Amino acid sequence: MNDHKPQWTGIKDRITGALLGLAAGDRIGGPLQFALRLAESLLKHARYDRGDVFRRYLVWYREGAFDTGPVAERVLSLAHSGIPVDSAVLHVDRELEGKTAGCNPAHRAAPIAMALTIPDETVAETARQQASLTHHHPLAGDAAAAVAVLCRTLIRGHSWETALDRAGDGRMPAIRTALDPADYGTLVPSGFAPETLRAATHFVNRATCFEDALAASLRFAGGANYAPVLVGTIGGARWGARQIPASELGHCLDRNRVERVAKAFCLSPFS
Repeated sequence: MNDHKPQWTGIKDRITGALLGLAAGDRIGGPLQFALRLAESLLKHARYDRGDVFRRYLVWYREGAFDTGPVAERVLSLAHSGIPVDSAVLHVDRELEGKTAGCNPAHRAAPIAMALTIPDETVAETARQQASLTHHHPLAGDAAAAVAVLCRTLIRGHSWETALDRAGDGRMPAIRTALDPADYGTLVPSGFAPETLRAATHFVNRATCFEDALAASLRFAGGANYAPVLVGTIGGARWGARQIPASELGHCLDRNRVERVAKAFCLSPFS
């Protein structure tokens, strides 16, 4: 049992880092609020409960949700009016002429990586399922799957290179390209999921520490709350909570809740 203690200590640091990193990178707050609600559902049920997660999102919407992104906001609005969630998602996809490949599902995917009650082999599918609560386009779900697998692999203690390989396994071509350090091309500060993921992996790949990766992504993004959110999540899973300066969390009004949720994930048995 003692042989596992150092390994488990590192895993707990990276579990915590994924959520603290998300909070550090999210300078507006919507992605963190989605992630917290997903996380609290996973903790309550020890599995992904689709209905419960969406109910939590809808309660937040009724309480005055902000920074949800246009796709999720429209889906939640329709669901609030009484339209079933699957019908709402399809309606919004038609309404937006298929332009629902946003990064919101990837932004909120961290808790799936953190929840070790979800087996490694089902992480990707679980991430795709939670993406489908708001975004119909397969790229949105595939980007979320890539982020969840990338973070889970890093949390397990594997190398950055191994994590990139596993995250790209079985993904759509645009997502595999976004994960390829040799094929970053021109970066765009966009909310289109492949572009957001491409920028985020670029900054985490080039940096030697969390602070440098996040700082570079914030300079790149300007006021856009896209790439830095993923840089925070992925960087936190790579370098761990101990490498996230407290100064990067000064803007987070929910820090106590974030730390409480992260600690709860760390209390799950070693997997």
